[in-house]
Amino acid sequence: MSTLPISPYPFAGPLPGLAGQLVLPGDHDYDQARQAWNLAVDQRPAAIIRPESAADVAAVVSYAADRGLRIAAQGTGHNAGPLGPLADTILVRTERMRGIRIDPQARTARVEAGVVWLDAVHAAARHGLAALAGSSPDVGVAGYTLGGGLSFLGRKYGLAASSVQAIEVVTADGRLVRADHDHEPDLFWALRGGGGSFGVVTALEFRLFPLSQAYAGVLWYPIERGQEVLHAWAELTRGELPDELTTVGRFLRLPPLPEIPGEIRGKSFVVVEAFHVGDPGVADDLLAPLRALGPLNDTIATVPVPALSHIHMDPEQPVPGAGDGILLDRLPSEAIDAITAAAGAGAAFPLLSVELRHLGGELARPRPENGALASVDADYALYAVGMTPAPELVEPVMAQVEAVKQALAPWAARQVYLNFAETRHPAAPFWTEQAYHRLRRIKAAVDPRDIIRANHPIPPTR
Repeated sequence: MSTLPISPYPFAGPLPGLAGQLVLPGDHDYDQARQAWNLAVDQRPAAIIRPESAADVAAVVSYAADRGLRIAAQGTGHNAGPLGPLADTILVRTERMRGIRIDPQARTARVEAGVVWLDAVHAAARHGLAALAGSSPDVGVAGYTLGGGLSFLGRKYGLAASSVQAIEVVTADGRLVRADHDHEPDLFWALRGGGGSFGVVTALEFRLFPLSQAYAGVLWYPIERGQEVLHAWAELTRGELPDELTTVGRFLRLPPLPEIPGEIRGKSFVVVEAFHVGDPGVADDLLAPLRALGPLNDTIATVPVPALSHIHMDPEQPVPGAGDGILLDRLPSEAIDAITAAAGAGAAFPLLSVELRHLGGELARPRPENGALASVDADYALYAVGMTPAPELVEPVMAQVEAVKQALAPWAARQVYLNFAETRHPAAPFWTEQAYHRLRRIKAAVDPRDIIRANHPIPPTR
Protein backbone atom coordinates (compact mmCIF):
# COMPACT_ATOMS: atom_id res chain seq x y z
CA MET A 1 0.00 0.00 0.00
CA SER A 2 1.28 3.46 -0.89
CA THR A 3 2.53 5.66 1.93
CA LEU A 4 2.15 8.78 -0.21
CA PRO A 5 -0.63 11.29 0.38
CA ILE A 6 -3.02 11.25 -2.54
CA SER A 7 -3.01 14.55 -4.39
CA PRO A 8 -6.49 16.18 -4.49
CA TYR A 9 -5.75 16.88 -8.17
CA PRO A 10 -4.43 13.74 -9.87
CA PHE A 11 -2.22 15.71 -12.21
CA ALA A 12 -1.54 19.42 -12.37
CA GLY A 13 0.68 20.49 -15.28
CA PRO A 14 2.64 21.82 -16.92
CA LEU A 15 5.69 19.66 -16.37
CA PRO A 16 8.85 21.80 -16.61
CA GLY A 17 11.68 20.66 -18.83
CA LEU A 18 9.79 17.85 -20.57
CA ALA A 19 10.79 17.24 -24.19
CA GLY A 20 8.62 14.14 -24.51
CA GLN A 21 4.86 13.92 -24.77
CA LEU A 22 2.37 14.41 -21.94
CA VAL A 23 -1.04 12.74 -22.37
CA LEU A 24 -3.90 13.41 -19.95
CA PRO A 25 -7.35 11.83 -19.48
CA GLY A 26 -9.64 13.44 -22.03
CA ASP A 27 -6.90 13.92 -24.63
CA HIS A 28 -7.75 12.37 -27.99
CA ASP A 29 -4.88 9.88 -27.77
CA TYR A 30 -5.26 8.96 -24.09
CA ASP A 31 -6.87 5.57 -24.81
CA GLN A 32 -4.13 4.61 -27.23
CA ALA A 33 -1.33 5.83 -24.97
CA ARG A 34 -2.57 3.99 -21.87
CA GLN A 35 -3.00 0.63 -23.62
CA ALA A 36 -1.01 -2.27 -22.18
CA TRP A 37 0.34 -4.97 -24.46
CA ASN A 38 -2.43 -7.25 -23.23
CA LEU A 39 -5.51 -5.60 -24.71
CA ALA A 40 -7.68 -7.07 -21.95
CA VAL A 41 -5.92 -4.93 -19.31
CA ASP A 42 -7.74 -1.64 -18.67
CA GLN A 43 -5.21 0.73 -17.07
CA ARG A 44 -6.27 4.35 -16.44
CA PRO A 45 -3.36 6.38 -15.07
CA ALA A 46 -3.54 9.97 -13.87
CA ALA A 47 -1.25 10.92 -16.76
CA ILE A 48 1.00 9.31 -19.34
CA ILE A 49 4.48 10.53 -20.21
CA ARG A 50 6.33 9.40 -23.33
CA PRO A 51 9.88 10.50 -22.52
CA GLU A 52 12.52 11.12 -25.16
CA SER A 53 15.50 10.83 -22.82
CA ALA A 54 16.75 10.00 -19.35
CA ALA A 55 16.49 13.71 -18.53
CA ASP A 56 12.76 13.54 -19.27
CA VAL A 57 12.40 10.56 -16.96
CA ALA A 58 14.24 12.38 -14.15
CA ALA A 59 11.98 15.42 -14.57
CA VAL A 60 8.85 13.27 -14.35
CA VAL A 61 9.99 11.37 -11.27
CA SER A 62 10.89 14.60 -9.46
CA TYR A 63 7.53 16.13 -10.42
CA ALA A 64 5.61 13.11 -9.13
CA ALA A 65 7.52 12.97 -5.85
CA ASP A 66 6.81 16.63 -5.16
CA ARG A 67 3.06 16.23 -5.74
CA GLY A 68 2.13 13.03 -3.96
CA LEU A 69 1.89 10.97 -7.15
CA ARG A 70 3.50 7.65 -7.93
CA ILE A 71 5.38 6.39 -11.00
CA ALA A 72 4.97 3.17 -13.00
CA ALA A 73 7.30 2.48 -15.92
CA GLN A 74 6.41 0.44 -18.98
CA GLY A 75 8.22 -0.27 -22.21
CA THR A 76 5.69 -2.47 -23.98
CA GLY A 77 3.23 -3.09 -21.13
CA HIS A 78 3.71 -6.86 -20.91
CA ASN A 79 2.55 -8.33 -17.57
CA ALA A 80 0.65 -5.15 -16.70
CA GLY A 81 -2.36 -6.87 -15.15
CA PRO A 82 -1.02 -7.14 -11.59
CA LEU A 83 -0.30 -3.39 -11.40
CA GLY A 84 -3.86 -2.66 -10.33
CA PRO A 85 -5.51 0.81 -10.30
CA LEU A 86 -3.34 3.70 -11.48
CA ALA A 87 -5.50 6.68 -10.52
CA ASP A 88 -2.69 8.18 -8.39
CA THR A 89 0.06 7.19 -10.82
CA ILE A 90 1.94 8.69 -13.75
CA LEU A 91 2.57 6.01 -16.35
CA VAL A 92 5.99 6.44 -17.97
CA ARG A 93 5.89 4.76 -21.39
CA THR A 94 9.48 4.51 -22.63
CA GLU A 95 8.70 3.25 -26.16
CA ARG A 96 10.37 6.29 -27.76
CA MET A 97 13.73 5.51 -26.12
CA ARG A 98 14.95 2.99 -28.69
CA GLY A 99 18.70 3.56 -28.97
CA ILE A 100 20.93 0.48 -29.42
CA ARG A 101 24.74 0.43 -29.39
CA ILE A 102 26.72 -2.79 -29.99
CA ASP A 103 30.41 -3.08 -29.10
CA PRO A 104 31.52 -6.13 -31.11
CA GLN A 105 35.02 -6.18 -29.61
CA ALA A 106 33.80 -6.12 -26.01
CA ARG A 107 30.76 -8.27 -26.95
CA THR A 108 28.35 -5.97 -25.17
CA ALA A 109 25.15 -4.10 -25.97
CA ARG A 110 23.75 -0.89 -24.52
CA VAL A 111 20.01 -0.52 -25.10
CA GLU A 112 17.62 2.18 -24.00
CA ALA A 113 14.53 1.36 -21.98
CA GLY A 114 12.09 1.21 -24.89
CA VAL A 115 13.99 -1.33 -26.98
CA VAL A 116 12.19 -4.59 -27.78
CA TRP A 117 14.08 -7.84 -28.02
CA LEU A 118 13.71 -8.40 -31.75
CA ASP A 119 15.51 -5.13 -32.50
CA ALA A 120 18.32 -5.96 -30.07
CA VAL A 121 18.65 -9.48 -31.47
CA HIS A 122 19.03 -8.23 -35.04
CA ALA A 123 21.53 -5.54 -34.00
CA ALA A 124 23.71 -8.13 -32.24
CA ALA A 125 23.37 -10.67 -35.05
CA ARG A 126 24.97 -8.25 -37.52
CA HIS A 127 28.19 -8.87 -35.57
CA GLY A 128 27.76 -12.63 -35.15
CA LEU A 129 26.58 -12.22 -31.57
CA ALA A 130 23.53 -13.37 -29.61
CA ALA A 131 21.63 -11.95 -26.65
CA LEU A 132 19.59 -13.82 -24.04
CA ALA A 133 16.28 -12.77 -25.58
CA GLY A 134 12.81 -13.86 -24.58
CA SER A 135 10.40 -15.99 -26.58
CA SER A 136 8.28 -12.97 -27.50
CA PRO A 137 9.89 -10.80 -30.21
CA ASP A 138 8.23 -7.59 -29.02
CA VAL A 139 8.68 -7.90 -25.28
CA GLY A 140 10.74 -5.06 -23.83
CA VAL A 141 14.35 -5.77 -22.94
CA ALA A 142 14.16 -3.75 -19.71
CA GLY A 143 11.11 -5.30 -18.04
CA TYR A 144 12.04 -8.82 -19.13
CA THR A 145 15.55 -8.47 -17.72
CA LEU A 146 14.47 -6.86 -14.44
CA GLY A 147 12.31 -9.95 -13.86
CA GLY A 148 15.18 -12.37 -14.50
CA GLY A 149 14.84 -13.27 -18.17
CA LEU A 150 14.31 -16.92 -19.19
CA SER A 151 15.84 -17.30 -22.65
CA PHE A 152 15.87 -20.44 -24.76
CA LEU A 153 19.65 -20.01 -24.56
CA GLY A 154 19.46 -19.88 -20.76
CA ARG A 155 20.43 -23.47 -20.00
CA LYS A 156 23.74 -22.66 -21.68
CA TYR A 157 24.29 -19.03 -20.66
CA GLY A 158 22.05 -18.40 -17.62
CA LEU A 159 19.45 -15.77 -16.80
CA ALA A 160 19.43 -12.57 -18.84
CA ALA A 161 19.72 -10.61 -15.58
CA SER A 162 23.03 -12.35 -14.87
CA SER A 163 24.48 -11.05 -18.15
CA VAL A 164 23.85 -7.40 -17.20
CA GLN A 165 26.97 -5.30 -16.61
CA ALA A 166 25.42 -1.92 -15.83
CA ILE A 167 22.01 -0.27 -15.50
CA GLU A 168 21.20 3.42 -15.84
CA VAL A 169 18.25 4.25 -13.61
CA VAL A 170 16.39 7.24 -12.21
CA THR A 171 15.79 6.72 -8.50
CA ALA A 172 12.79 7.97 -6.55
CA ASP A 173 14.54 11.22 -5.63
CA GLY A 174 14.99 12.10 -9.32
CA ARG A 175 18.70 11.22 -9.58
CA LEU A 176 20.03 9.50 -12.71
CA VAL A 177 22.63 6.97 -11.55
CA ARG A 178 24.68 4.25 -13.16
CA ALA A 179 24.56 1.05 -11.14
CA ASP A 180 27.22 -1.61 -11.64
CA HIS A 181 29.50 -3.79 -9.54
CA ASP A 182 31.53 -0.76 -8.44
CA HIS A 183 28.86 1.96 -8.26
CA GLU A 184 25.59 1.61 -6.35
CA PRO A 185 26.28 -2.12 -5.87
CA ASP A 186 23.19 -2.78 -3.73
CA LEU A 187 20.92 -1.17 -6.29
CA PHE A 188 22.70 -3.05 -9.08
CA TRP A 189 22.11 -6.32 -7.24
CA ALA A 190 18.42 -5.54 -6.68
CA LEU A 191 17.70 -4.56 -10.28
CA ARG A 192 19.03 -7.85 -11.64
CA GLY A 193 15.99 -10.01 -11.09
CA GLY A 194 14.31 -7.99 -8.34
CA GLY A 195 11.71 -6.40 -10.59
CA GLY A 196 10.79 -2.78 -11.22
CA SER A 197 10.32 -1.44 -7.68
CA PHE A 198 13.64 0.39 -7.36
CA GLY A 199 13.61 3.09 -10.01
CA VAL A 200 12.86 3.84 -13.64
CA VAL A 201 15.45 2.17 -15.85
CA THR A 202 16.61 4.29 -18.77
CA ALA A 203 19.26 1.96 -20.27
CA LEU A 204 20.97 -1.40 -19.74
CA GLU A 205 24.36 -2.79 -20.73
CA PHE A 206 24.73 -6.55 -21.03
CA ARG A 207 27.03 -9.23 -22.37
CA LEU A 208 26.54 -10.82 -25.78
CA PHE A 209 27.66 -14.28 -26.80
CA PRO A 210 29.55 -15.46 -29.90
CA LEU A 211 26.73 -17.32 -31.62
CA SER A 212 25.40 -16.77 -35.13
CA GLN A 213 23.21 -19.84 -35.65
CA ALA A 214 21.45 -22.63 -33.79
CA TYR A 215 19.80 -25.95 -34.56
CA ALA A 216 16.19 -25.33 -33.67
CA GLY A 217 12.57 -25.87 -34.63
CA VAL A 218 9.38 -27.74 -33.80
CA LEU A 219 8.12 -31.33 -33.94
CA TRP A 220 4.36 -31.26 -34.61
CA TYR A 221 1.90 -34.03 -33.64
CA PRO A 222 -1.91 -34.28 -33.47
CA ILE A 223 -3.16 -33.13 -30.07
CA GLU A 224 -4.79 -36.55 -29.56
CA ARG A 225 -1.26 -37.99 -29.15
CA GLY A 226 -0.51 -35.61 -26.30
CA GLN A 227 0.01 -38.19 -23.59
CA GLU A 228 2.33 -40.34 -25.69
CA VAL A 229 4.40 -37.42 -26.95
CA LEU A 230 4.74 -35.64 -23.62
CA HIS A 231 5.75 -38.85 -21.86
CA ALA A 232 8.55 -39.26 -24.40
CA TRP A 233 9.55 -35.62 -24.06
CA ALA A 234 9.58 -35.78 -20.25
CA GLU A 235 11.73 -38.91 -20.39
CA LEU A 236 14.23 -36.98 -22.51
CA THR A 237 14.42 -34.13 -19.99
CA ARG A 238 15.04 -36.50 -17.09
CA GLY A 239 18.23 -37.74 -18.71
CA GLU A 240 21.73 -36.31 -18.66
CA LEU A 241 21.29 -33.52 -21.17
CA PRO A 242 23.95 -31.08 -22.30
CA ASP A 243 23.34 -27.46 -21.32
CA GLU A 244 23.30 -26.65 -25.03
CA LEU A 245 19.85 -28.23 -25.49
CA THR A 246 16.60 -26.64 -24.34
CA THR A 247 13.21 -28.20 -25.09
CA VAL A 248 9.57 -27.32 -24.55
CA GLY A 249 6.55 -29.64 -24.43
CA ARG A 250 3.35 -27.86 -25.31
CA PHE A 251 -0.34 -28.10 -26.14
CA LEU A 252 -1.12 -25.54 -28.82
CA ARG A 253 -4.50 -24.59 -30.25
CA LEU A 254 -4.08 -22.08 -33.05
CA PRO A 255 -6.93 -19.65 -33.72
CA PRO A 256 -8.39 -19.26 -37.22
CA LEU A 257 -6.59 -15.99 -37.94
CA PRO A 258 -5.44 -15.04 -41.45
CA GLU A 259 -1.85 -14.33 -40.37
CA ILE A 260 -1.40 -17.98 -39.31
CA PRO A 261 -0.24 -20.32 -42.12
CA GLY A 262 -3.12 -22.27 -43.65
CA GLU A 263 -1.75 -25.73 -42.85
CA ILE A 264 -1.95 -25.09 -39.11
CA ARG A 265 -4.62 -22.36 -38.89
CA GLY A 266 -7.46 -23.27 -36.56
CA LYS A 267 -5.95 -26.67 -35.66
CA SER A 268 -4.75 -28.22 -32.39
CA PHE A 269 -1.42 -29.90 -31.71
CA VAL A 270 0.97 -31.21 -29.17
CA VAL A 271 4.43 -29.98 -30.05
CA VAL A 272 8.01 -30.30 -28.89
CA GLU A 273 10.24 -27.30 -29.48
CA ALA A 274 14.00 -27.76 -29.51
CA PHE A 275 16.79 -25.17 -29.28
CA HIS A 276 20.35 -26.48 -29.56
CA VAL A 277 23.55 -24.41 -29.72
CA GLY A 278 26.03 -27.23 -30.29
CA ASP A 279 26.71 -29.97 -32.83
CA PRO A 280 23.44 -30.79 -34.64
CA GLY A 281 24.40 -34.46 -34.62
CA VAL A 282 24.29 -34.49 -30.82
CA ALA A 283 20.80 -33.01 -30.89
CA ASP A 284 19.68 -35.53 -33.51
CA ASP A 285 20.77 -38.41 -31.28
CA LEU A 286 18.91 -36.95 -28.28
CA LEU A 287 15.75 -36.20 -30.27
CA ALA A 288 15.66 -39.55 -32.06
CA PRO A 289 13.01 -41.10 -29.74
CA LEU A 290 10.67 -38.17 -30.43
CA ARG A 291 11.23 -38.34 -34.14
CA ALA A 292 10.58 -42.08 -34.01
CA LEU A 293 7.01 -41.24 -32.97
CA GLY A 294 6.39 -39.91 -36.49
CA PRO A 295 5.61 -36.19 -36.22
CA LEU A 296 3.30 -34.61 -38.78
CA ASN A 297 6.01 -32.08 -39.47
CA ASP A 298 9.63 -31.56 -38.38
CA THR A 299 10.98 -28.03 -38.80
CA ILE A 300 14.19 -28.48 -36.80
CA ALA A 301 17.07 -27.11 -38.86
CA THR A 302 20.12 -24.90 -38.63
CA VAL A 303 18.82 -21.32 -38.53
CA PRO A 304 20.30 -17.86 -37.90
CA VAL A 305 19.94 -16.62 -34.33
CA PRO A 306 17.20 -14.05 -35.15
CA ALA A 307 14.95 -16.93 -36.27
CA LEU A 308 14.87 -18.17 -32.66
CA SER A 309 12.65 -15.20 -31.79
CA HIS A 310 9.82 -16.65 -33.87
CA ILE A 311 10.00 -20.40 -33.22
CA HIS A 312 7.85 -20.27 -30.07
CA MET A 313 5.10 -18.53 -32.07
CA ASP A 314 4.26 -15.92 -29.44
CA PRO A 315 1.97 -13.19 -30.79
CA GLU A 316 4.04 -10.43 -32.33
CA GLN A 317 1.55 -7.66 -31.66
CA PRO A 318 -0.78 -6.76 -28.75
CA VAL A 319 -3.64 -9.21 -28.17
CA PRO A 320 -6.25 -9.77 -25.44
CA GLY A 321 -5.54 -12.72 -23.21
CA ALA A 322 -5.32 -14.14 -19.71
CA GLY A 323 -2.78 -16.54 -18.27
CA ASP A 324 -0.52 -17.47 -15.40
CA GLY A 325 2.36 -19.78 -14.57
CA ILE A 326 4.11 -21.76 -11.86
CA LEU A 327 7.45 -23.53 -11.50
CA LEU A 328 7.74 -27.27 -10.97
CA ASP A 329 10.32 -29.21 -8.95
CA ARG A 330 9.92 -32.35 -11.05
CA LEU A 331 7.76 -33.92 -13.69
CA PRO A 332 7.04 -37.59 -13.00
CA SER A 333 4.80 -39.72 -15.20
CA GLU A 334 1.81 -38.87 -13.00
CA ALA A 335 2.34 -35.18 -13.77
CA ILE A 336 2.25 -35.84 -17.51
CA ASP A 337 -1.00 -37.73 -17.09
CA ALA A 338 -2.39 -34.83 -15.04
CA ILE A 339 -1.52 -32.11 -17.56
CA THR A 340 -2.83 -34.21 -20.43
CA ALA A 341 -6.15 -34.65 -18.67
CA ALA A 342 -6.38 -30.94 -17.85
CA ALA A 343 -5.06 -29.41 -21.07
CA GLY A 344 -5.00 -32.07 -23.80
CA ALA A 345 -7.54 -33.10 -26.40
CA GLY A 346 -10.27 -33.65 -23.81
CA ALA A 347 -9.77 -30.40 -21.87
CA ALA A 348 -12.95 -28.93 -20.37
CA PHE A 349 -12.10 -25.53 -21.87
CA PRO A 350 -9.51 -25.15 -24.65
CA LEU A 351 -6.63 -22.76 -23.99
CA LEU A 352 -4.42 -21.26 -26.65
CA SER A 353 -1.21 -22.64 -25.15
CA VAL A 354 -0.15 -24.75 -22.19
CA GLU A 355 3.61 -25.19 -22.13
CA LEU A 356 6.26 -26.85 -20.03
CA ARG A 357 9.78 -25.43 -20.42
CA HIS A 358 12.74 -27.49 -19.32
CA LEU A 359 15.03 -25.42 -17.10
CA GLY A 360 18.20 -26.47 -15.26
CA GLY A 361 21.71 -26.12 -16.62
CA GLU A 362 23.25 -22.70 -16.00
CA LEU A 363 19.82 -21.36 -14.98
CA ALA A 364 20.05 -23.48 -11.82
CA ARG A 365 23.58 -22.47 -10.79
CA PRO A 366 23.68 -19.53 -8.35
CA ARG A 367 26.91 -17.58 -8.68
CA PRO A 368 28.24 -14.94 -6.27
CA GLU A 369 28.31 -12.26 -8.97
CA ASN A 370 24.63 -12.75 -9.89
CA GLY A 371 21.81 -10.49 -8.74
CA ALA A 372 18.66 -10.83 -6.66
CA LEU A 373 17.45 -13.76 -8.77
CA ALA A 374 20.71 -15.68 -8.74
CA SER A 375 19.20 -18.87 -10.15
CA VAL A 376 15.91 -20.67 -10.74
CA ASP A 377 15.37 -23.41 -8.17
CA ALA A 378 13.06 -25.58 -10.28
CA ASP A 379 13.38 -28.01 -13.16
CA TYR A 380 10.41 -26.84 -15.25
CA ALA A 381 8.27 -23.78 -15.87
CA LEU A 382 4.54 -24.09 -16.63
CA TYR A 383 2.70 -21.30 -18.41
CA ALA A 384 -0.94 -21.48 -19.54
CA VAL A 385 -2.77 -18.79 -21.50
CA GLY A 386 -6.02 -18.29 -23.38
CA MET A 387 -7.40 -15.65 -25.70
CA THR A 388 -10.05 -13.26 -24.34
CA PRO A 389 -11.38 -11.27 -27.31
CA ALA A 390 -14.57 -10.58 -25.31
CA PRO A 391 -14.69 -9.60 -21.60
CA GLU A 392 -17.01 -12.48 -20.77
CA LEU A 393 -14.27 -14.94 -21.72
CA VAL A 394 -11.86 -13.77 -19.01
CA GLU A 395 -13.57 -15.74 -16.24
CA PRO A 396 -13.73 -19.13 -18.03
CA VAL A 397 -10.20 -18.75 -19.39
CA MET A 398 -8.77 -17.99 -15.95
CA ALA A 399 -10.79 -20.83 -14.44
CA GLN A 400 -9.16 -23.21 -16.90
CA VAL A 401 -5.70 -21.72 -16.29
CA GLU A 402 -6.26 -22.32 -12.58
CA ALA A 403 -7.42 -25.88 -13.28
CA VAL A 404 -4.17 -26.58 -15.15
CA LYS A 405 -2.13 -25.12 -12.30
CA GLN A 406 -4.04 -27.16 -9.75
CA ALA A 407 -3.52 -30.33 -11.78
CA LEU A 408 0.24 -29.85 -11.41
CA ALA A 409 0.16 -28.41 -7.87
CA PRO A 410 1.54 -31.61 -6.27
CA TRP A 411 4.83 -30.98 -8.07
CA ALA A 412 4.94 -27.18 -7.74
CA ALA A 413 8.16 -25.54 -6.57
CA ARG A 414 8.26 -23.07 -3.69
CA GLN A 415 9.57 -20.40 -6.03
CA VAL A 416 7.48 -18.49 -8.58
CA TYR A 417 9.00 -16.90 -11.68
CA LEU A 418 8.11 -13.20 -11.75
CA ASN A 419 7.76 -12.80 -15.53
CA PHE A 420 5.30 -15.70 -15.80
CA ALA A 421 3.18 -14.48 -12.86
CA GLU A 422 0.25 -12.69 -14.53
CA THR A 423 -1.82 -12.59 -11.33
CA ARG A 424 -1.02 -11.10 -7.94
CA HIS A 425 1.21 -13.23 -5.72
CA PRO A 426 2.77 -12.68 -2.31
CA ALA A 427 6.13 -11.10 -3.13
CA ALA A 428 8.30 -13.43 -1.08
CA PRO A 429 8.03 -16.59 -3.29
CA PHE A 430 9.75 -14.84 -6.21
CA TRP A 431 13.07 -14.93 -4.36
CA THR A 432 14.85 -16.76 -1.57
CA GLU A 433 13.94 -15.54 1.91
CA GLN A 434 17.38 -13.98 2.33
CA ALA A 435 17.15 -12.18 -1.03
CA TYR A 436 13.63 -10.93 -0.32
CA HIS A 437 14.60 -9.31 2.98
CA ARG A 438 17.63 -7.71 1.34
CA LEU A 439 15.40 -6.37 -1.44
CA ARG A 440 13.08 -4.80 1.15
CA ARG A 441 16.02 -3.08 2.86
CA ILE A 442 17.29 -1.72 -0.47
CA LYS A 443 13.79 -0.51 -1.36
CA ALA A 444 13.66 1.34 1.96
CA ALA A 445 17.02 2.94 1.23
CA VAL A 446 16.29 4.11 -2.33
CA ASP A 447 12.50 4.67 -2.19
CA PRO A 448 11.25 4.86 1.42
CA ARG A 449 7.97 6.57 0.39
CA ASP A 450 7.21 3.85 -2.19
CA ILE A 451 6.94 6.25 -5.12
CA ILE A 452 8.02 3.68 -7.72
CA ARG A 453 5.33 1.13 -8.52
CA ALA A 454 5.85 -2.33 -10.03
CA ASN A 455 3.55 -5.13 -11.12
CA HIS A 456 5.03 -7.34 -8.40
CA PRO A 457 6.05 -4.78 -5.76
CA ILE A 458 8.67 -4.95 -3.06
CA PRO A 459 7.42 -3.19 0.11
CA PRO A 460 10.12 -1.20 1.89
CA THR A 461 11.25 -2.39 5.30
CA ARG A 462 9.66 -0.22 7.99
